Amino acid sequence: MKKKILWITRTAVMLALLVVVQYVTSFIPKPAQQYITGSCVNAVLAVAVLMSGFWSGAAVATVSPFVAFLFGIGPQLLPIVPAIAVGNLVFVGALHLIHGSAPKLLGKVLAWLGAALGKFAALYLLVVQLLCRVLPLKQLQIDTFTAMFSLPQLITALIGGGIAILIIPVLKKAVK
Repeated sequence: MKKKILWITRTAVMLALLVVVQYVTSFIPKPAQQYITGSCVNAVLAVAVLMSGFWSGAAVATVSPFVAFLFGIGPQLLPIVPAIAVGNLVFVGALHLIHGSAPKLLGKVLAWLGAALGKFAALYLLVVQLLCRVLPLKQLQIDTFTAMFSLPQLITALIGGGIAILIIPVLKKAVK
């Protein structure tokens, strides 16, 4: 029972942090907003999964794009929101699986790189290669989504995952 309460508390704290991060970064001007918000969100996702396990990370990963949609950050096209949730789930899933299955330093580096590449690939395939082809979009929207869901996704996942991996040892000491 105590473990379940601890898990719920940690997950709630990560969800609250996610909402605060997305709200605060919603005021950043658009050109930089994706990089700052995306990096911060990926850091929160990574901390959630590495501190509290897959299901905590999955909960935060799933809620994140819907909160972003409500705050008006990210694409304001509802069919893309679940695709972002899938990309986030790939990120936390890869981080969880690879991080726990390899030696310490190698495992952290492989998890970080694998999760970032996985998220980038999932979002590129789902949004750019699938949704941009099947949704009735104007060329400007296609160009915008292609720009948003390509290299910036890899960059923000690398930054956010890297930040999390650096601060996790400190956080683990602090919560003991």
